Amino acid sequence: MGYEHIRVEQSPAAVATITLARPQTLNALTGAMVDELRAAVEEAGGSGARCLLITGEGRGFSSGADLASGGGLPDDAGAALEKHFNPLIEALFALPIPVVAAVNGPAAGAGCSLALAADLVVAARSAYFLQAFVNVGLIPDAGATWLLPRLVGRTRAMEMMMLGDRIGAEQARAWGLISRVVDDEHLASESVALATRLAQGPTVALGLVRKLARDAQHMPLTDALAAERTAQREAGRTGDFKGAVMAFLQKRPPHFEGR
Repeated sequence: MGYEHIRVEQSPAAVATITLARPQTLNALTGAMVDELRAAVEEAGGSGARCLLITGEGRGFSSGADLASGGGLPDDAGAALEKHFNPLIEALFALPIPVVAAVNGPAAGAGCSLALAADLVVAARSAYFLQAFVNVGLIPDAGATWLLPRLVGRTRAMEMMMLGDRIGAEQARAWGLISRVVDDEHLASESVALATRLAQGPTVALGLVRKLARDAQHMPLTDALAAERTAQREAGRTGDFKGAVMAFLQKRPPHFEGR
């Protein structure tokens, strides 16, 4: 499928890479671009990819929703969420494969939410994260009010959302907001290496891990234990599990085929 505002590539290592490609606007997100993102995410889930990597072209990951392209103030600022952004976040969370975000420069507003929706976030040392909504009189969206308290706790989430200050990469890592910080010149190679490592893992098990971790946040312990039991049955029926046990007994590294 051809895209206008993003680029999609799949490596021989089964990593699908989506690059936000409006660098002249710091990859500001229009409705059309978000729809392309959702289509590409859904395509990645059925393309044989075993990991999805999302990054931005140019000087930033994404500056958030494109406020300059709407042709004036909307009567309903939530309509774009219902039509474009919310389906994208739902599609990301529904993926059965791991998601990595490689953040260069600013990840602001909905761009911040998009980055933090990944399972693992690698940030360049110059990157920063900004919940910019309060600065224009709006509330955090694209899943931010759900994601942030779960990632960093209520107090830090409220600070990010109510003050609208930049959170640098090192601070974001210290808070547990992101996974890794690397030198700017190593962002591409480090994030690709991480995505490739995940793509070479037990894909079914990794997909179950991301679902269990998300669902457990609103489950009682008994329900979470039951969900683990069901997922373990599914993982235990995969060829990857059987092959890995055989490799363990033969004292050799496992080779996972993703099924």
